[in-house]
Amino acid sequence: MPKRNTLKSYKSSAKAHSLTKMNNLEKSYAAFLDVLYKSGEITYYEFEPIKLRLADKTFYTPDFLVISNDGLIELHETKGFWRDDARVKIKVAAEQHFYIKFIAIQLNNKNWVREEF
Repeated sequence: MPKRNTLKSYKSSAKAHSLTKMNNLEKSYAAFLDVLYKSGEITYYEFEPIKLRLADKTFYTPDFLVISNDGLIELHETKGFWRDDARVKIKVAAEQHFYIKFIAIQLNNKNWVREEF
C-alpha cells in the first residue's frame, strides 16, 4: 500500500480532473468523502476509477472506489432515486464480485444513508 502522502497527491489530481463529470449529488458525496479522508477515517477514494463487465455489452461503473483504513475495498453508488436497471446492475455486480463491498448511498434529510448489497 502506498504511503498516505502519495495517495493524497494522486487523489487530489484525480478528483480535480473528474469533478467536471460529476453531478451535484456526486460532488456533495465527494466532499463528504474528502472530510472522511482528511480526518483519517478512510485511506483513499476516487471517482469512477473502474468499469465492471457484467455480461455481453452490459457494464457497470460505480461512482466511487473507497478504501477503508483496514484495507477493505468498497464501491459506492450514489443515487437520488433508483431506476430498476441500476438496482439490478449493482446486485449482479455484488454477486459476481463477492470479495468487494457494494454500497448504495442516498441523501435523506441531509444525512447519507447506506444500503449494502
